[in-house]
Amino acid sequence: MKAIKYLLLSAILPTFSACNDFIDVPPTGVIDGELAYSQPDKMVNAAYASLGDCWYSYPFNLWPYGDLGSDDCLKGGGGTTDTGYHPMEIWSTLTSTPGELDELWYRLYCNISRCNRALTALEQYGIEKLGGATAARREAEIHFLRGHSYFKLVTMFRQVPWIDKAVFEQSTHEQIKNNEFTYQELMGKVIGEFELAFEGLPLEAEDGGGRANKVAAAAYLAKCYLTLAWGDGYEATTGTGFINAEYMNKVVEYTEIVKNSRYGYLEDFGDIFLPEYKNSKESVFAVQTSQYTDDNTRYGRANWSNTLNGCWGMWSCGWDFHKPSQNLVNAFKTQNGLPMFDSFNDTDIYPVNGIPSTQKWDPRLFHTVGMPTFPYKYEDEYIMTLDNSRTPNTYGYYTSLKEVPQRSAGETFEGSWQAFAMNDYVIRYTDVMLMRAEALIELGRLPEAREIINDIRQRAANSIDKHIAYASEYCEISPYPSSYFASKETARECLRWERRLEMAMESSRYFDLRRWGIASTVLNAYFESEKNSVYNDTRYGQYYQDAHYTAGKNEFYPIPYNQLYYVPGLYVQNKGYN
Repeated sequence: MKAIKYLLLSAILPTFSACNDFIDVPPTGVIDGELAYSQPDKMVNAAYASLGDCWYSYPFNLWPYGDLGSDDCLKGGGGTTDTGYHPMEIWSTLTSTPGELDELWYRLYCNISRCNRALTALEQYGIEKLGGATAARREAEIHFLRGHSYFKLVTMFRQVPWIDKAVFEQSTHEQIKNNEFTYQELMGKVIGEFELAFEGLPLEAEDGGGRANKVAAAAYLAKCYLTLAWGDGYEATTGTGFINAEYMNKVVEYTEIVKNSRYGYLEDFGDIFLPEYKNSKESVFAVQTSQYTDDNTRYGRANWSNTLNGCWGMWSCGWDFHKPSQNLVNAFKTQNGLPMFDSFNDTDIYPVNGIPSTQKWDPRLFHTVGMPTFPYKYEDEYIMTLDNSRTPNTYGYYTSLKEVPQRSAGETFEGSWQAFAMNDYVIRYTDVMLMRAEALIELGRLPEAREIINDIRQRAANSIDKHIAYASEYCEISPYPSSYFASKETARECLRWERRLEMAMESSRYFDLRRWGIASTVLNAYFESEKNSVYNDTRYGQYYQDAHYTAGKNEFYPIPYNQLYYVPGLYVQNKGYN
């Protein structure tokens, strides 16, 4: 008989065929396959649940790749050998062997497996059990979820096998090559998933929170088209010389839908990253979490992707990963309220609470980066000190603030690991508006882009009194004058700076640099400066002397070794890797 493991539908490798039919004795601890498929709504719920089936070694928010792989942060932890993420931050030693790459690949395909099973259940029982309208809506949701997992896979690994419902039902996983489709074709198939979602989803999901809706699908379509609009991801064929205006117009078209929706800028930047605002108008789509006090479970539904990222000594088990770089802190500097594009990194400087400084910073620094002498996440009773860094000689003294709640809120899980009930933003409203501004600039619609960017800067200016009044004397931010948007070149620089400051430590920075075709230039310059970082007379980041980013190779991560050789000869490796 066919069986599916109870509550572990994703635990079947995508390359495995279905369980053999000749087993006569019903296995224990499982649910009969036909019974599972006859409950299509629960199969859809299982697909949603897999969005949060994350862990620090396979974080679905991709922070070790989008942040560690960029100039925004250092790995952190107990030293360079703590986890397998060190190669991701220096690039020069990156190979296909880290287990973290393999786990991420496998777990994302587990998510896709749940989606394929849900589609099978909906096809067989959807109309009968749910009615035509609900079944169609659930099918659209599943296409959204499958598109979401495939977008991450293609973003990370470029060439991946396309395992759809037909492959699942025919058990032909081990025959599907990862180069059956080109990168552009794979992205086209991902777009197809979100188009099906867009066509079938309502403007508002019935629960108002965790389910996908038409606006979220539009936002994801914009993200896909923006990714393709710059080229194929490799620097030789990516950048301003390869812009596809048709795709940029698609970005404007789909972001217009988001702009005209109920979503909008949350009034205070700091509120975006507090759990009590997790499903606010800023959240277009997010992976849902819960406190144990809310859902009456032992530990709640925590965000396990970020379980390493609590501040050392501030939490019961703060393992001090995801450490902001000095380069990022420098990027928040302002002069007359505007970014210091050319000179921001000439000197390393940081604010010290109570000591006056002629240097000013964008207010978002104090919402993003925890620094000694300042309150931790706004609370005066929790002041950061030099003792709140685990290995300062290696990773410095800064800590990441966005992914954690306030200390007084407590932890969702208290044990050998800590965890928090912090939603994981997949797409937030300001992210979409920055996509829109980026496309508008490349289409020559500069005044419209300036208006968007200045709206975002105004929100930052308004985000001082409520949470960071203690830092007000260090803050200065102004709107961009029209002269900064007199040409595409200067407008583009404003947009890229704004995107870095607004989205800092939210896992997007490396992928932005790659999209623009400037990763090698930015990262190799960063390695040269960051290896000389000094805080309070302590040098750190010296391991960057071994770092180097190689264009034509490092743009995409390698196909994991275990996947590459699971069926010898089936998959091909990305160029430059063995």
